[in-house]
Amino acid sequence: MPTGKVRFFDAEKGFGFITKDDGGDVYVRATALADGVAALHSGQRVDFGVVDGRRGEQALNVRVIEQPPSLSKAARKRPQEMAVIIEDLIQMLDGVGNGYRANRHPDPKMAAKAAQVLRRVADELEL
Repeated sequence: MPTGKVRFFDAEKGFGFITKDDGGDVYVRATALADGVAALHSGQRVDFGVVDGRRGEQALNVRVIEQPPSLSKAARKRPQEMAVIIEDLIQMLDGVGNGYRANRHPDPKMAAKAAQVLRRVADELEL
């Protein structure tokens, strides 16, 4: 069974191309993906069957062998760093909560700072 790397795949349009290890590109449709594979991503290693179509080779029964390394996960903060950030965030939000309990909204500068920190922490958690 040939192997290769996904060069391009558009899940919305339902097609893409795989570059074979021995050279050349193979067209792949979403209908050729194996059960449990919803979409392909650039850089994934796959194995597949090949059939000659009207416009060249087409992939059949595409299975993912290996995921590409995640750049976002490599850039994640260490757990020790996140623990400190979360503790500081809790203290900041506690101050905001105390203001609300006293029937006051936070001043605009504090609100903007809290919102920015919350967005960054959320981004870090979603990686």
